[in-house]
Amino acid sequence: MKYYLFPVLLLFLAACKTEPAPPQPPIAEKSPEQLEIHGDTRTDDYFWMRLSDAQKNAEDPDEQTARVLDYLRAENNYLEAVMQPTEALQDSLYEEIVGRMAPDDASVPVTLNGYSYYIRYEEGNQYPLYCRKSLEEGAEEEILLNGPEMAEGKAYFSIGEREVSENNQWLAFSVDTVSRRQYTVYFKNLQTGEVRDERIENAQGITWANDNKTVFYGKKDPETLRIFQVYKHVLGTDPATDELVYEETDPTFQSFVYKSRSRDYLLLISSHSEWTEYRYLDANTPDGDWQLFQPREKGLIHYVDHIGDRFVIRTNLEAPNYRLMYCGEDATGKSAWEDFIPYNPEVLFQGMDHFENFSVLGERKDGLVQLHVIDRRDMSEYYIDFEDAAYRVYTTGNPEYNTDVLRFEYSSFSTPTVVYDYDMATRERTVMKQDEVLGGSFDPANYQTERIMAEARDGAQIPVSIVYRKGTPKSAETPLLLYGYGSYGSNQDASFSYPLISLLDRGFTFAIAHIRGSQTLGRQWYEDGKLLNKKNTFYDFIDSGKYLVELGYTSPDHLYAQGGSAGGLLMGAVVNMAPELWNGVIAAVPFVDVISTMLDESIPLTTFEFDEWGNPKDPEYYEYIKSYSPYDNVERKEYPHMLVTTGYWDSQVQYWEPAKWVAKLRDYKTDDNVLLLDTNMDVGHGGASGRFERYRRTALMYAFLLQLERGGF
Repeated sequence: MKYYLFPVLLLFLAACKTEPAPPQPPIAEKSPEQLEIHGDTRTDDYFWMRLSDAQKNAEDPDEQTARVLDYLRAENNYLEAVMQPTEALQDSLYEEIVGRMAPDDASVPVTLNGYSYYIRYEEGNQYPLYCRKSLEEGAEEEILLNGPEMAEGKAYFSIGEREVSENNQWLAFSVDTVSRRQYTVYFKNLQTGEVRDERIENAQGITWANDNKTVFYGKKDPETLRIFQVYKHVLGTDPATDELVYEETDPTFQSFVYKSRSRDYLLLISSHSEWTEYRYLDANTPDGDWQLFQPREKGLIHYVDHIGDRFVIRTNLEAPNYRLMYCGEDATGKSAWEDFIPYNPEVLFQGMDHFENFSVLGERKDGLVQLHVIDRRDMSEYYIDFEDAAYRVYTTGNPEYNTDVLRFEYSSFSTPTVVYDYDMATRERTVMKQDEVLGGSFDPANYQTERIMAEARDGAQIPVSIVYRKGTPKSAETPLLLYGYGSYGSNQDASFSYPLISLLDRGFTFAIAHIRGSQTLGRQWYEDGKLLNKKNTFYDFIDSGKYLVELGYTSPDHLYAQGGSAGGLLMGAVVNMAPELWNGVIAAVPFVDVISTMLDESIPLTTFEFDEWGNPKDPEYYEYIKSYSPYDNVERKEYPHMLVTTGYWDSQVQYWEPAKWVAKLRDYKTDDNVLLLDTNMDVGHGGASGRFERYRRTALMYAFLLQLERGGF
């Protein structure tokens, strides 16, 4: 062989060498199930993916369980293979995010009954210590619950409620180790440190009576997870003998007990999205008879508290945006209710805090929250001012009644959370804590916040909150992530996010569309985005995206969408209705199989949802829901790149909804865009329980978006 031919041979061999085959997605087996109602038949090829709790909890999986697990693991393996080129980026994003957060953070102490309560993290731990100190000088810290020790060896761990008896001796607390919001209640003697053997399974809503030995709690239906019974437990007795004090027989209601601000009364609420009913009991006589406050009346919503010698009521009685009323302790029916202040239809009255001399009303006007302070001694009033174009503010940590100090938290896109103590008499603010952004690179002055109004197709004006790093151009090449939710009247305000900085600093613009289905512009904004008006939610989001493109913020090649839970339903609907508008979509724990879920009252929370989506057993609602349900409207067409996440133990949106949806999308879509399913096998609806661990999924989501901007997979 001539030596000059050797390089030519090497080039020939290199040309013949084949590249590794790209990872191939799993193809789910079809096993058609015919679902018939109202003379209509739907075919569900992936109905077999649904498992019962018994199957999921069995030590030895049956054939169907093994089949489901094999599929979910195959999807996870495919996800890992596709995302493998982004592993370094994911690690970098994760380290950035957690590196901005104080490793040994602590909450601002809350004062109650002579003690200061707080939680704190020690460096290196994912779970906090729950602590208190006596207000006496020189008092030492008491660790009430040691989160790191209690969570050791558990894939998921969450401490729920923590309620201390009036004499400060007993702690009732609840723990969830499965991530299905099914809590076990324990009792700890805070003088001896002993945790008693008596425990209450599947309970929620713990409230002490004033005798320091009686606890009221709600019991969940183990299948539907509806809190439908209220029991009374006495310390030192067997929980199996606890007295049932109330049972809610209407499957669309749930019930629980809480204590009034005055701490004089126990209040038992039966709650429904469209009406409520209350009973009350002197907190000093837990063995007494509960009294009915106002008989339930369809459409009448009222929330009750007690201050001084009267009850105060937030109600929609002749007031769609709610009004504040009051009544005496002896006559509590609605005929006895009087106006506390005149009704203002221009604001949504959405919350209240009452103190010895002051009342604070949380109101929403023009989409932004205001804190309305009323001095009850002379009925003078004023508002606390906030200056950002978009922000989030809410009252928190105010258990004390005999004080003139209000605590609230404030943040905006560019303002890390600030905890204020506000003297309502002098109107002076004191900063109790300003969250730090570690690492030295964050400066609020580098970010620009805007608020625009996008016009929906029916003329409605949709508020959109926007943030970007100054210098980021408005152009067709600029990536923009649009976030939405739009259900249950829940509002998504512009607040600070440690992770979001990583996107903004890489050239992304971020926006929230405050679409109908929320209460951003009042109660009617919610009514116009539910039941037979639900499609307004989806249209508003699509029209907001189109408007951002029209204004030059981005283009469809660089526009992304994100939403979770009911916001995941939003994502499923908009990719069916306008797939060409988005380059990529992230759907977290998405509620996408709406008809099948709403027809099955054994699924947790279904019966509560009838007044949100409608009951598909009614033909009118069936047809309407079917016209938008994402799973039922997958078509043979091109879809954007998509990342779908779920949790195997999710009790809010069962894992099989996103799993079936992804399988059907794989079968129907006509494009080569990437479609990924990420199933966390250890968690439920809320994701990972550790303080930092949850940000690994955030890093995955951001890496997905950034890789698409880099040219794709």
